[in-house]
Amino acid sequence: MKIAVIGTGYVGLVTGTCFAESGNDVICVDIDEKKVAALKAGEVPIYEPNLDVMLERNIRQGRIHFTTNLVEGIEEAQVIFLALPTPPGEDGSADLSYVLNVAQDLGDLIKEYKVIVNKSTVPVGTADLVREVIEAKTSIPFDVVSNPEFLREGAAVSDFMKPDRIVVGTSSDKARQVMKTLYEPFVRQGNPIFFMDERSSELTKYAANSYLATRISFMNEMANMCEKLGADVDMVRLGMGSDSRIGKRFLFAGIGYGGSCFPKDVMALQRTSKKEGYDFQILNSVIDVNQLQRERFFQKIHDFYKGDLKGKKIALWGLAFKPNTDDIREAPATYIIDELLKAGATVSAYDPEAMENVKAIYGDKVEFCEDQYSALTDADALVIVTEWHVFRTPDFDKIANSLKEKVIFDGRNIYHVHEMKEKGFYYNSIGRETISFVNEKIN
Repeated sequence: MKIAVIGTGYVGLVTGTCFAESGNDVICVDIDEKKVAALKAGEVPIYEPNLDVMLERNIRQGRIHFTTNLVEGIEEAQVIFLALPTPPGEDGSADLSYVLNVAQDLGDLIKEYKVIVNKSTVPVGTADLVREVIEAKTSIPFDVVSNPEFLREGAAVSDFMKPDRIVVGTSSDKARQVMKTLYEPFVRQGNPIFFMDERSSELTKYAANSYLATRISFMNEMANMCEKLGADVDMVRLGMGSDSRIGKRFLFAGIGYGGSCFPKDVMALQRTSKKEGYDFQILNSVIDVNQLQRERFFQKIHDFYKGDLKGKKIALWGLAFKPNTDDIREAPATYIIDELLKAGATVSAYDPEAMENVKAIYGDKVEFCEDQYSALTDADALVIVTEWHVFRTPDFDKIANSLKEKVIFDGRNIYHVHEMKEKGFYYNSIGRETISFVNEKIN
């Protein structure tokens, strides 16, 4: 099948590359000439495991192409995917200007039947808006479909190639058949394609991300209760997660969710509910708890130093919002850095993939180090912000010898409390007992 993907951001590039991998003829369109030139050369602008290998292979075999010319991009395409940015506005609502501007262009350009697919995460009713914009420009038949993505950063290629489910919103039998044919190679093992109306499809994406964010915020609240009551959130998690009605995923306590999806989607659904005159109380609390959780974590550091961080050097391990990505959008690390610098501390940092993105924000205000251990040199404490695998089994003797004091604040609970006690570290994590230098619990 001939496919056009408009927008080569995270979703667009993964979508185009994976469709090419399954044998389709794909052309990706973007207005950024430098980006398009780099993509033609096989250079991937984001870090996503296996994406670079797959892209290079499909460029070499002639199944994927890149252009800045929209006319060229859509001319032969049977299906046009809109993978455009929908950033949050000041009020939290999704900005649809990119989507609707392209819809205007498509209304002028399409010459034969096309299936136009909203792949971007968009508010309920966007398919109707796109349809209205195009209908005002052309009498050529077309269909607008909602097809939300459910890609996890760090596992996006795997998620696309072997999806749990595919959601398609369409009221057109013709578009339904096209989408069924397109996606059947990805669900040969029997995972479902759910066909539904466009509005239900659009809301499904927001509902899924908001529910997962709710689980995270709930467990962070439970972690705070554990600290008050002397319980261990890891034990609570295991007890809860073994209940088949609950399940074990997204029950890890930490310093809050971040990234390009959860914060934006939760805020967008909150904004939609307000617009409709509905007080979505749970969602309001999810947002509040997420912000408070990173504030509470910084407060642990602040309180340990009795409110005086001036002259302290704090080493951060992890800058990306999660492992296996270089994405720092809404990353807790940037909040922690901001508060440390504001308090007069200096910051050294290491992340396997995200340092260039953070350097673009802070420049020489933060010391960016070549490896995780060099970040510790003469630091007063180590703060773990992202649970990269490389941080999970470190050389604790090297950590102890590099730090001025054996102090670790673990925002992701990646070490065992009893191990930290045996090694003589001050160890402060989330929802578990805090170990002092003299192996005592701190109330």
